[in-house]
Amino acid sequence: MTLNIDSNMRVLQIVMGQLNFLVGDVKGNTNKVLAATKKALMENQADIIVFPELTLTGYPPEDIILRNDFWLLTQQSLQYIQEQTKDDAIYIVIGHHRRLSSSEDQASFNSATVLYKGKSIVSYNKQQLPNYQVFDEKRYFTSGHTTVVFYVKDIPIGLAICEDIWDEKPITLAVEAGAGLIVVLNASPFHINKQQVRYDVVKERIGENAVPLVYVNLVGGQDELVFDGGSFVMDNRGRVCWQAPFFKESLECISLQWDGTHCTALLPTKGPVLPTIEESLYQALVLGVGDYVRKNAFPGVIIGLSGGIDSALTLAIAVDALGADKVEVMMMPSRYNANISLQDAIQQAKILGVNYHVVSIEPLFTALLESLSPVLEKVMVTGKDTTEENLQARCRGILLMALSNKSGKMVLTTGNKSEVAVGYATLYGDMVGGFSALKDVFKTQVYQLAHYRNSVGEKAVIPERVIKRPPSAELAADQQDSDSLPDYVILDAILRQYIEEDKGIEEIIATGFDMSTVKKVVKMVKNNEYKRRQAAPGVRVSTKAFGRDRRYPITYAHYDE
Repeated sequence: MTLNIDSNMRVLQIVMGQLNFLVGDVKGNTNKVLAATKKALMENQADIIVFPELTLTGYPPEDIILRNDFWLLTQQSLQYIQEQTKDDAIYIVIGHHRRLSSSEDQASFNSATVLYKGKSIVSYNKQQLPNYQVFDEKRYFTSGHTTVVFYVKDIPIGLAICEDIWDEKPITLAVEAGAGLIVVLNASPFHINKQQVRYDVVKERIGENAVPLVYVNLVGGQDELVFDGGSFVMDNRGRVCWQAPFFKESLECISLQWDGTHCTALLPTKGPVLPTIEESLYQALVLGVGDYVRKNAFPGVIIGLSGGIDSALTLAIAVDALGADKVEVMMMPSRYNANISLQDAIQQAKILGVNYHVVSIEPLFTALLESLSPVLEKVMVTGKDTTEENLQARCRGILLMALSNKSGKMVLTTGNKSEVAVGYATLYGDMVGGFSALKDVFKTQVYQLAHYRNSVGEKAVIPERVIKRPPSAELAADQQDSDSLPDYVILDAILRQYIEEDKGIEEIIATGFDMSTVKKVVKMVKNNEYKRRQAAPGVRVSTKAFGRDRRYPITYAHYDE
């Protein structure tokens, strides 16, 4: 394809290194940088390649970054990159942890360094350090105060790192220092609609300064966080003229031209094609689960498949993330399970091609009841209650963990955000496991995602009956979730306001919900903090997830009751 290039203008070939790095794997991350740099130079004749924030350490490194031996390793790796690229005519912009000496008392910076032909040209220290939601960078870093502009082909390029663009000052100062193009290194985690938020923020900065901006983002799962990539270029009029893919690694090369005053993108342009909410949410869950398993070197996962929608969706996500050969399921029926639950579970396992086992918990459950009976009679506890229900869930937990121990595979829990919020789960029962796909997904979203997954691909992978049946824990005769909880449409709406929007009881009631229902739901949320502290980590996809986001004390006076 022919580009319309003005011979009087300088053309800059810039590659966005949207890659998936592993926290702590400094050597592996270094090798990835070198391989990408060689590829950008050989295949694109690139003038410059830009990598994400804290590329060498991975993001977020948390307290590992406080270790002196870790800092020394990152410094050695940066020097190694310089040595390995001393003959390469390409500018490398790389994010890393920076200190001026090995002294642990030295100020520590979240930095970007520009390398060229084996030399360090300039370093920039992040000015705006986020300290909210999942971020706590002030624990680790000192704010920078110096603007950096460097030149490639006499084109002045300003540097910024992630949070810097959320404040008007760093970009304005770079433009005042002569920058005609801004390059931003990012480790910006995903939540629903996050890309539009990024567009809006960058467009605001460009509106203030009228310079184009290259936004390079990290991709991959890291514990509870998912980085969705989606790197892009926005021109000096606030239009997206190049959009990298989401949720996968990519080396995107774009051509910019400089007329001595303005930097503009050369055609052809690649504008934004954003995934739908369901598509992006599902892809985030797949990437989060897949990277957690791969990066922690588990050989695969085990799922308790009940015939219900939560475990069905979890199974679909796991297979899409890891492949059917790395997923194993157990069906563990009891006296209270409907026959169709087992039928639907087996049907889905066959559709997805996973290995499955059917192990009845009835003998184990009966034996435990008999063993406990004298004890319960002695303490004068009679009649069935949640004790017997929870005992069934714990029988299943024992079986799942036994298979996990023997195989080395990790148990993937299946609870959703609605259940986690109100404690509709059993400690050491259905809560056992190493990671949760749906921990930040409300029940109503579970249904949406099930429909979405069935709409893509060659065939439906979740039996329609699983989606249509009223949800039930099947721990008692004729039990349904609605026996204990409000309708999920109502429950999720209340939870969303209370948890994600931090609204008080009176505020929620004012939006049209029944007072007694709101108070009941809020009380359940408060009373089950102790359970959530013992729950497995899970993929974060909302603006406020349990875990890194929402950190409430277990013990505190419920002041608003």
